Amino acid sequence: MLSACQRTSQVEKATANTPTATGPVPQGTPPPATPPADASVAIVNPVLPGDFPDPSVTTNDNTYWATATTSNWGPIFPLLTSKNLNEWKLVGHVFPDQPPAWADYYFWAPEISQEGNKTYVYYTAHKKGKDQPLCVGVASADNPAGPYTDLGPLVGQPDGSIDGFPMRDEKGQLYLIWKEDGNSQGRPTPIWAQRLNDAHTALEGERKELFRNDAKWEGNLVEGVAMQRHGDYYYAFYAGNGCCGGTCTYALGVARSRNLLGPWEKYERNPVLVNSELWKCPGHGTVVERNGHWYLLHHAYSASSGEYVGRQGILSEFSWGDDGWPVFSAGRTPGVALKQATPPDVKDEFTGKALDAAWQWPVEEKPKADVRAGKLRLTARPDHSGALLGHPTYTATYTATTQLETSSLPAGTIAGLAAIGDPDNTLALTASHNQLQLWQREKGKQKSLGEMPLPASAKTVLLRMQVSKGNLFRFDWSQDGKTWQTIPNASGPINGSYLPPWDRGIRVGVVARGNTGATASFERFELASQL
Repeated sequence: MLSACQRTSQVEKATANTPTATGPVPQGTPPPATPPADASVAIVNPVLPGDFPDPSVTTNDNTYWATATTSNWGPIFPLLTSKNLNEWKLVGHVFPDQPPAWADYYFWAPEISQEGNKTYVYYTAHKKGKDQPLCVGVASADNPAGPYTDLGPLVGQPDGSIDGFPMRDEKGQLYLIWKEDGNSQGRPTPIWAQRLNDAHTALEGERKELFRNDAKWEGNLVEGVAMQRHGDYYYAFYAGNGCCGGTCTYALGVARSRNLLGPWEKYERNPVLVNSELWKCPGHGTVVERNGHWYLLHHAYSASSGEYVGRQGILSEFSWGDDGWPVFSAGRTPGVALKQATPPDVKDEFTGKALDAAWQWPVEEKPKADVRAGKLRLTARPDHSGALLGHPTYTATYTATTQLETSSLPAGTIAGLAAIGDPDNTLALTASHNQLQLWQREKGKQKSLGEMPLPASAKTVLLRMQVSKGNLFRFDWSQDGKTWQTIPNASGPINGSYLPPWDRGIRVGVVARGNTGATASFERFELASQL
């Protein structure tokens, strides 16, 4: 029977009976693309610095392609490329402008898969409408760079369906693997498998439970299954326990079976990845092979920055033991590398023709913004915190600066520099044409932290945010970039621990609030990070 989220779309059908990058290859099928040959680059974690939860990876035309969860940030699902799994470049997004028509928020766990001459991204999202469930949907493209056509939702059980993963069985038949989100209702979390039609638009036949959370370490859930066929077995790498936030308990386990539909056996030495001194709560990733070496690209929190930066992309190497089970190179320690990655610095002077791809916005409140003549023009909003554009952070200690043109701000409009959790949880230093204001918004309630008049000579101002420990904020301003002043009665650090949502890290960026149609002009934005 079809679920509430299954439907048939009039879309171009994919080539039938072609294998996924992770599935067994049926007889007569052309071999998959050969991975890049250069093995000289050492792993330096995090390979995906910043908030990149639930990363997945595939190979196409000698290039690795990755994507990750964006949750309630747009644009939805980044597209990143690499030749060596270590150095990645952001080149676009699966849904760069608008969400798919059927969904509104919680864009989670995209699984990118190359199958024949088509690229598929299986993903989770909340279906529009009151009391609607989380569903697993799918989008396709003629190459990994897109553009992608959404094929709609495949399954959405009453408790929710998440974490879709494609896999072919031993006969070459394509299945969708997913988790029933029972933990959201205080129930167990079965992992299901069901056949997927050749057009990738609907499930067929009966679903089969593979396994569920029944081990003590798994707590109230298992999820994020990624499968790999190796030797005589299918291996399911999965996460258990609590994924997110400062009290997370995530860890990684493995199960295996000779047949896709079971019976499945969990490894007696689970969990295979747990907390280390550097990385906390590892889990939810995808297996990838490079030059005979095996890796899991997964996420974890940095122990030094935690939920304030978010779950970062980590590459952990493993091998196959004599008993057939995976053995991680550093035992149960995730993301071990000879050195830690230097965090990137950001300097955007808005000299291009379009907004840089790294900028993000609340997915339900996309702002109107354009880049013109070396300026970012952000159109104000009157509601919530205003129009917001945010940039991921990379460490617990950083400085963000922007230059704002105050002389052109319309009356009743404020604009400036902000730390953003979501539209109702922000912390900002803003200016009008004659005043500076320091304020916070927590759970939708606005509070002024200080203000002062702006000198008439100030046609532009520099606004600066200095952050330590991920949640202690200091703000000041300058006319010349040499002499900096604080807002009266606001010289001490402000506690921003309320900012990050449970599943996301803080963004820093720019804000404009005022009458619809009013525009603020920013001349540059910089983010300098420190380890």
